[in-house]
Amino acid sequence: MSDAAPLIIVMGVSGCGKSHIGAALAQRLGLGFLDGDSLHPATNIAKMAQGIALNDDDRAPWLDAVGGALGAGSEVIACSALKRSYRDRIRAAATGVVFVHLDGARDVLAQRVSQRPGHFMPPALLDSQLATLQPLQADEAAVVVDLDQTPEQIIAAIISTDLFGTA
Repeated sequence: MSDAAPLIIVMGVSGCGKSHIGAALAQRLGLGFLDGDSLHPATNIAKMAQGIALNDDDRAPWLDAVGGALGAGSEVIACSALKRSYRDRIRAAATGVVFVHLDGARDVLAQRVSQRPGHFMPPALLDSQLATLQPLQADEAAVVVDLDQTPEQIIAAIISTDLFGTA
């Protein structure tokens, strides 16, 4: 791995633990962390809070903001990055991004989403996110980690990959 800090997107559907794992991973690696939800325009948050799934046009400015934040020095960002085109848009703004997909069974995700009272993303939108999710492809710098583990096990699995030069 080079001396430059890695640029990492911790991705997945709502409830997978992106924010928690992203923050812990950043701390473990000595990097800065940003929750991508903080970059959503107010209109996006309002739509999701009403149970309305975002479309590609809604997501475009948010994805540009995520890529811009990576390019401006945020090193780990939690961002759903559900489609290949979304990940490509982020990579266009910040090269060298590694995607860490926290993946798991729908029932585990549904349980986690239902235990987040007050979050703007309602459980009803989980299925739309799962339908939108496109698997990472072989040409993407990425790792997929099963989210049905302890946070410590997830972080250990992530940093043990050759993507971070520690394998």
